[in-house]
Amino acid sequence: MKLKTTSLALLLVAFISTAFVKPVAKPVSYTVDTEKSSITWVGKKLTGGHNGTIALQSGSLLFDGKKLSGGNFVIDMTTIKDADKSERLEGHLKADDFFGVDKFATSTFAIKKLAQSGNKVNITGNLTIKGVTQSITFPATIAWNSDGTVTAVAEKIVVDRTKFGIKYRSKGMFPDVGDKMIYDEFELAVKLVAKK
Repeated sequence: MKLKTTSLALLLVAFISTAFVKPVAKPVSYTVDTEKSSITWVGKKLTGGHNGTIALQSGSLLFDGKKLSGGNFVIDMTTIKDADKSERLEGHLKADDFFGVDKFATSTFAIKKLAQSGNKVNITGNLTIKGVTQSITFPATIAWNSDGTVTAVAEKIVVDRTKFGIKYRSKGMFPDVGDKMIYDEFELAVKLVAKK
């Protein structure tokens, strides 16, 4: 009888303790709409610069309520476009000197760490270009839209191309390059529109 009472008491304690434990909600995945999303790039050299676009292949964002908790996206490197429509420049950017798209058709980014306050978030993640992965950190803004979609915007992601083995006309790598020098850093602006 004592054993039954003890078992019943333990069962009651277990039930009461679990009744007050908040269930852990799974993050909700939002799929990136590649048609509504965009990536623009800016590259500079000593005598000027270039800018253009590049397409997203896919992506997803994870949310705990209104809080970003993870995500990733894939960039289609074969779609690099120059705003001035220079086929020569586009061809060079796709060549081995730069992104080597025949061998590395995609680049990826995966979120590893987040610090969010309201709609502002500081994102740290792994960027992979030409098979090389480096950690980068940048600020972004999250906006919830009336149609149920969510927009994540990072206006300035600074990338050091030399860390990914892209050394063409880098002053740091080739000090005698003179006025043909291309700056090591280029900038990306990413806008992701995602829906459940």
